[in-house]
Amino acid sequence: MTIKDVQRRIRRLMTVQGDNAELVKAQYRAFTRQMPMMYFILLSSTWALALTHMGLAPHWLTLGVPSVLSLGCLLRVTFWFRTRNVDPSPALAHAALQRTNRLAGGIAVAFTLWSFALVPYGDAYTRSHVAFYMAITVISCIFCLMYVRSAAFIVTLVVNGAFIAFFVSTAQPTFVAMAINIALVCAGMMSILLTNYRNFETMVVSKQRSDALSDENFRLANLDSLTALGNRRAFFAKLEAELEKARVGGRRLALGVIDLDGFKPVNDLYGHSVGDRLLVNVAKRLSETLKASTAFRLGGDEFAIIAPFPPENDQLVANANTIAARLGEPYQMPEGIVHISASMGIAVFPDLALSCEELFDRADYALYHAKKRQRGGAVLFNADHENKINVDARIESVLKQADLDAELSLVFQPIIDITDGSLIGFEALARWDSPTLGRVPPTRFIPIAERAGMVCALTRPLLRKALAAARTWDSPLRLAFNLSAHDLNAYDAVLAIVGIINGSGFDPQRLDLEITETALTHDFAQITHAVETLRRLGCGISLDDFGTGYSSLTRLHALPLTKLKIDRSFVTDLHQKPSSYKIVKSLLALSADMGLDCVIEGVETKEELAALKTLGGSQVQGYVFSLPLTAEAAGALAAQSARPLGKFAV
Repeated sequence: MTIKDVQRRIRRLMTVQGDNAELVKAQYRAFTRQMPMMYFILLSSTWALALTHMGLAPHWLTLGVPSVLSLGCLLRVTFWFRTRNVDPSPALAHAALQRTNRLAGGIAVAFTLWSFALVPYGDAYTRSHVAFYMAITVISCIFCLMYVRSAAFIVTLVVNGAFIAFFVSTAQPTFVAMAINIALVCAGMMSILLTNYRNFETMVVSKQRSDALSDENFRLANLDSLTALGNRRAFFAKLEAELEKARVGGRRLALGVIDLDGFKPVNDLYGHSVGDRLLVNVAKRLSETLKASTAFRLGGDEFAIIAPFPPENDQLVANANTIAARLGEPYQMPEGIVHISASMGIAVFPDLALSCEELFDRADYALYHAKKRQRGGAVLFNADHENKINVDARIESVLKQADLDAELSLVFQPIIDITDGSLIGFEALARWDSPTLGRVPPTRFIPIAERAGMVCALTRPLLRKALAAARTWDSPLRLAFNLSAHDLNAYDAVLAIVGIINGSGFDPQRLDLEITETALTHDFAQITHAVETLRRLGCGISLDDFGTGYSSLTRLHALPLTKLKIDRSFVTDLHQKPSSYKIVKSLLALSADMGLDCVIEGVETKEELAALKTLGGSQVQGYVFSLPLTAEAAGALAAQSARPLGKFAV
């Protein structure tokens, strides 16, 4: 070891190190707890020594000097008392400990000189008291200073160094023995002090590491590992905290919930790795676009934004549309240019939402409307939505208590082959006549039943009634019946449908079960298994509302489909809309290439019908032929179609 290394170690022992901020703060807190005891021991011992020298030494030594020293100590006690509850910064704690280090040397010198000044007065007993005072008092103070290692070393060197040197110089055997004894005790004390300080330092460092690990675990538990945004857990914690701040501050808080339109086809077409990279790019754009707001990834392709200082509603919606437009710009990927859009639902506290749950539910409800009516844009939850929620809640409550067998009924819309005007079959459409609410349209009660998880309870009585009515029709007339994704998502629900079909007496090969494209966004493996089960039974499988969802050709090929149904949104004013004309033409060509039948629904005018005939469409349903019929009227039409010349005029 070189001289420089020794000097470096000595400097380190004699100074307060500031390279570990948490260690400095821990030293500061430990010292403030032990400091009152140190000054109590010092002052009580000092006045005890002063009293034994009363009448022996001058008053300025027995009263004056102790009073001055006591005043200085009391000032330090007052300072520490005033700062005892302060959580100091690392810099402030380091400065206070450095000041303590300097003062420790000064105080040690002052008390040592005073005690030496008393040695000439009195007899051997009073001189022994001085020795006892210096030995015991300094030992006590050293232990009180153990968390400020450098100060303890300074006090030891000043007091005990002077003590040992002075009493050895007396050449009096007793004092020399005491000096040697104190030297040995001090060496042992300093060894213990160093060990305790190292343990203290190790404990602080270990706690630092433990806290750092805990903080890292907390960060990871609240972080979406893919996008580096806060995850669902972090989102709800932040929302709760910001809502409380907004409530206390009497200000507004906005929440936006975002869902990506067209993300699932990207996964299907390019694979999940590309989908993940797309989500990373979406998160990056979202973070770059936001200023005072915070973005989170809730899961899948769903994101959220918490805006603690939202502008007025009109500007808020405009800002949200700007964000949606930015997210909807093309993404340049190595595999090609990817196009998606982003729909957003917004809710504002305290406007129509007073809790975290209400705020999230209303933003999610607004998102549902955005995806349904304003895909790629933003919708702000408003009073109309509030009224609709209340109405929906009323419908759901009544629906749960309804006698479904008695209240549910069916009407049947004819499906026509326009090449010869013959009747192909009927599509069964649900109706609900509630004694409480009156007639509720299926566009209202079926989505409510799906959200409430009770649509399977509607499907079963409706399917039984549809099959009973169709059993009276002559072959080869077909029955088309709609299934919800919930009817296919559970194995038990599929078995119940199979049991109803088998027990109906109706030929399954004349039954077309219709599923929507949105059903394919659920558990695709389970949907595929359910469809294959129904297909093995002999049922036809139709993909309803084709063209309005995000079905990929890969998924279409994976399902044993027999028919596509083109949504009426493409048929309305078909003869006046070149884009709709081209879409229908392409869909007809696609179904032909895949060897599937194609039914065009929602045909309402002769002009639309004529345009479809020029495109080569053959199977059609809509008001241009007939409104939905009761079971009796459908039976009569079925009987008429079985007779010669029973055809529709087309």
